[in-house]
Amino acid sequence: MSIPQSGGGLIEHPDQLAEHLALGVKPRADWRIGTEHEKFGFLTDDLSPLPYAGPRSISTLFSRLADGYGWTPVKEGENTVGLQRDAANISLEPGGQFELSGAPLSNVNATAQELDAHFAELRHVTEGLGINFMGIGAAPIWSGETMPVMPKGRYGLMMRYMGQVGTHGTQMMFRTSTVQVNLDFASEADMVQKMRVALALQPVATALFASSPFFDGGLNGHRSWRSRIWRGLDNSRTGMLPFVFEPGMGFQRYVDYALDVPMYFVYRDGKYIDALGQSFRDFLAGKLPALPGALPTLSDWADHLTTIFPEARLKRFIEMRGADAGNRAHMIALPAFWVGLTYDQGTLDAAWDLVKGWDAATREAWRVGASERALAAEVGGKTMQDLAREVLNLSQAGLLARGLGEERWLAPVIENVTRGKVQADDLLAAYQGDWGGDLTKIYAATSLL
Repeated sequence: MSIPQSGGGLIEHPDQLAEHLALGVKPRADWRIGTEHEKFGFLTDDLSPLPYAGPRSISTLFSRLADGYGWTPVKEGENTVGLQRDAANISLEPGGQFELSGAPLSNVNATAQELDAHFAELRHVTEGLGINFMGIGAAPIWSGETMPVMPKGRYGLMMRYMGQVGTHGTQMMFRTSTVQVNLDFASEADMVQKMRVALALQPVATALFASSPFFDGGLNGHRSWRSRIWRGLDNSRTGMLPFVFEPGMGFQRYVDYALDVPMYFVYRDGKYIDALGQSFRDFLAGKLPALPGALPTLSDWADHLTTIFPEARLKRFIEMRGADAGNRAHMIALPAFWVGLTYDQGTLDAAWDLVKGWDAATREAWRVGASERALAAEVGGKTMQDLAREVLNLSQAGLLARGLGEERWLAPVIENVTRGKVQADDLLAAYQGDWGGDLTKIYAATSLL
């Protein structure tokens, strides 16, 4: 979950909203890869969620990381709620999911090195504490009542609002984990093409990286319950964004959409001010009920953009948001998958040719099928396994064209397609086989350290 944005002056003209997004335009030589991965911390003796405070806690890990590895604490009031170092940060999801938002890096090989360095630091600071982390898309056993609540103001506001607009909001906040990749664009037209490919093929990522077949201590009937949760959360700010595929899509069209997404908050002087359900359009006119007469800054706009959760999200880069968290190999495969598809123009064109004939109903059918059946999903007589094979061939070709040896990181998802099985299928087989129905075995099976 994003930290408060900064560095923006007063918005004096509505055109500044689209201009803010357009500042993300970069020449190809400056394109970077930013990977974010979340993980559930737990205590290895009683398998309970890692608490925020105490001798064996998130706070202790933050302190050890700051003292031993040069991370700078990020405070909210008296509480440390994150860490920063160079261009990377560590932040907390509402239920304590530990997230590394990596630095913008030039290639997937560097992403792998960054992840391994992060795990090495965690191994050191958890030594002797009986703490580990799970790489999985949804907490398999813990109930909502057992989850810790992080001391961040925006989460308290979100909890109240989620209960009013959907059925799965607090499940998403407290009991899901994801891996994402953030990618650049060269122009408005390039952004549009990448957004269309990203949204259309996000279900392929959901299927390939599905790892959440358990919830509330049992089977949930899905391969990616995390993806199912997003379909029951808040339709005003989630989904497949059909307008992106319509004529006229561009920075301004995305602004028009974002302006109609109800607000969560305004961040002022270190505090989150309740603006739940209020309108950024009213804010632009100085008529926001939460701050009568006040006008927004570009930082407020950047904050608002972080409260929108479609399957692919536009900021000054594009966030790919469809994948469950998983093991190390899958955490690295996710950026490789999307870089291969989008950072070589020939491959991007081929990916668009593959999906441009799909209508909104087809894209949504793939999304639902990926959540429920992963590679066994079928739409219009075609299986997800066959579609994923085509898409991975494109991704591999795109990585080969870059000439950096990044294609090797696709190995786990290529194996998934070859077998017709993903992480969720393997976990289900273990649960029904060697584990003898004992779901507590999943903690060791998905441990990252």
